[in-house]
Amino acid sequence: MNLEMVMQELEALGKERTKKIYQSNGAHEPLFGVATGEMKPIFRKIKHNQPLAEQLYATGNYDAMYFAGVIADPKAMSEADFERWIDGAYFYMLSDFVVAVTLAETDIAQEVADKWIASDVELRMSAGWNCYCWLLGNRSDSEFSEGKIADMLELVKNTIHDAPERAKYAMNNFMYTVGVSYLPLHDKAVKIVKEVGPVEVNLGSAKSKFLNALVNIQKAEGKGQLGFKRKHVRC
Repeated sequence: MNLEMVMQELEALGKERTKKIYQSNGAHEPLFGVATGEMKPIFRKIKHNQPLAEQLYATGNYDAMYFAGVIADPKAMSEADFERWIDGAYFYMLSDFVVAVTLAETDIAQEVADKWIASDVELRMSAGWNCYCWLLGNRSDSEFSEGKIADMLELVKNTIHDAPERAKYAMNNFMYTVGVSYLPLHDKAVKIVKEVGPVEVNLGSAKSKFLNALVNIQKAEGKGQLGFKRKHVRC
């Protein structure tokens, strides 16, 4: 399938209700409103195709950009490619669920995510922290430096309350993920989460929202999910 054929199939799958949901979360035109599950039949026809993924991502169409992440070949992408993708990720559903997810399947994931976390740019920070969440939730604990992850927990503790809003979500998710999926630092994560306390986020709504990773860690522990690892990062 070529670019035109994929775009036609995506457009045919678009629904106005889904489009409005995406727009309420930050997506803007152009987009069709395709539910992610509806993309699977197209993926089965194409499998992984990096040149086509690059063409789709470059359209600026949200659904095409999302599908680009589905068919991307992460091993074929360089750091420069990921920099270009994060530059094009204009809201969190792209930065966190397309770019960060794709990056998490590469050997350069930690290196690139570290740079994004240190950037002080909201969606780069969000993608960097979320990339670590995807990594920790999928890869063996032995692949990570315990000292490095511990230092990252300390960084969260010291900066989360003053971080950009989307970064707060990602940093809170990082604490939760360490607490559940990285057993060497479960106790430290719980300690840090208690010291941090509820995290207030405000994305323009009338009321602030409070995130509490401790509640979710305790729920996971109660269900016997400590040490949980996904088989795959991408579905």
